[in-house]
Amino acid sequence: MKFEPYPFEKLNHLLENIVPNADLTPSVLTIGEPQFETPTFIQSALAKNTDLLKKYPKTGGESTLRQAMRGFVQRRFHTTLSDAQIIPTFGTREVLFNFPQFFLFDVKHPVMAYTNPFYQIYEGAALATRAKVIHLNLNKANNFKPLINEKELAKCDLVILNFPNNPSTAILTLEELGEWVRLALKHNFVLLNDECYSEIYTNTPPPSLLEASSAVGNVDFTNVLVINSISKRSSAPGLRSGFIAGDANILKEYMKYRTYVGCASPLPLQSAAAEAWSEETHVAHSRAIYKRNFEIAQEILGTAIPAATFYLWIEVKDALEFTKKLYKEYNVKVLPGEFLARANAQGENPGIGFVRIALVEDEEKTRSALKRIKECLHG
Repeated sequence: MKFEPYPFEKLNHLLENIVPNADLTPSVLTIGEPQFETPTFIQSALAKNTDLLKKYPKTGGESTLRQAMRGFVQRRFHTTLSDAQIIPTFGTREVLFNFPQFFLFDVKHPVMAYTNPFYQIYEGAALATRAKVIHLNLNKANNFKPLINEKELAKCDLVILNFPNNPSTAILTLEELGEWVRLALKHNFVLLNDECYSEIYTNTPPPSLLEASSAVGNVDFTNVLVINSISKRSSAPGLRSGFIAGDANILKEYMKYRTYVGCASPLPLQSAAAEAWSEETHVAHSRAIYKRNFEIAQEILGTAIPAATFYLWIEVKDALEFTKKLYKEYNVKVLPGEFLARANAQGENPGIGFVRIALVEDEEKTRSALKRIKECLHG
């Protein structure tokens, strides 16, 4: 297998011979990692359960964690899940990589489709399964929402959406998600939505694919799966707590597969994660910080306030040159959009001409970095 370097490796290579302006404090706005302390109550739950390290964790997770996750789904998405319809995972990166390998193993000529730009683990999974890839390009012309081509979708075995979207910040409405559910049933492909940014929104809570599935009458979530994580919502990426939920028939077999993978979460982490999934006040606090950062960006750069995520996806003339100049003259790192995307079958790379900016710092650091970005844009 030959995997592409991760976007951050490509960025390091792009900037490796550049000496940044040492008169300015470095600002790194490349990675989607909240730069805030994990809430104290989560840390305390982790610390007080260290005695559980003497026990092996169950692959399927403890009942307290599963109940907390189901409670989150009920509160947030008004969706009741049975225990058979959800599996705790060690974050979501591992499930996004190994679920396609499990699901497509017996398919002779597998076909995957996923949004483009994308989280690179989707591509890694496609390579690991030898799947043919159909890129669902997100661009200005389609408002960063994937166009529906039923002729291509009819060939698919697995389709991965990512809404709210990283990096474009776009969301799909309940009705738009419902249309994708109908397509999954009509053409018999499995539809998975990566919903890791569902809790980072500015005003209106984005819908889940689970809600959309119920809304179109697919109450058993046939062919429908979602994943979610507390990494963004709880400023706890190191806790590695996520889940996959939906079609119980698929999850039953996937659960058997996971017993061989060996990625069960340690019990102290599960205890802390259960507390995090059960509490919403700290999430609202984080949302307020990110919303304020967007307001600052609007004030300084004139950008619109996105509906969700903590990213800006801004258009520039030449993303690679802009990134190099910004680092050299202003000591700010951002991520060129073309590192997050690939050219589709028509040779179109929708990331070209964009940079992604992660607004994950406090107000003071965010304001300083955005002022430098403005100078670089207009310099």
